[in-house]
Amino acid sequence: MTTPRIDPGNFRQLGPFNWVFSKGAARVIGVPDAHIFSTLGRAKGLFRGWLYFSSRMMPFGRLPRHHSEMVIIRTAHVRGCQYELDHHRRLGRRAGIDDAEFERILAGPDADWADLEAALLRGVDELVETKDLSDVTWKELSSHFDERELIEFVLLVGQYDSLATTIGTLRIQRDF
Repeated sequence: MTTPRIDPGNFRQLGPFNWVFSKGAARVIGVPDAHIFSTLGRAKGLFRGWLYFSSRMMPFGRLPRHHSEMVIIRTAHVRGCQYELDHHRRLGRRAGIDDAEFERILAGPDADWADLEAALLRGVDELVETKDLSDVTWKELSSHFDERELIEFVLLVGQYDSLATTIGTLRIQRDF
């Protein structure tokens, strides 16, 4: 990565709510600045709308948290988004994903998974790579999830695919 195209904002650039949220998130994460929030927070109300939309899938979605973290980690890996992998390695641990399982997620759907988990990872790969799901993968996912969960799955992959694009394009720096 090169230097950020848009620098993280300060109190004046973020406004009170976005600044407080960004600082609180950084404290929870254990970093001086959560660059994703202090950068996107510069978009003011759009940032708050994005937070609401995102939070309805993670952490407050209908998919089990373990599965949503698997989806996010795989999406970040396929997209080469180290920023999100950094954060979701930690968040995944909270959802029960240890280092060995994290590595299996990176290895993909053929890494000795049960049917549901293999279908989730295959679905991520297909959506990111082709922007569609094969009928076979749709049928596999449909045997485990209801319509609302299927919609959430597609939106979750799309959200993190889009976020990887945003992070890369804006050159948002990793939080160390």
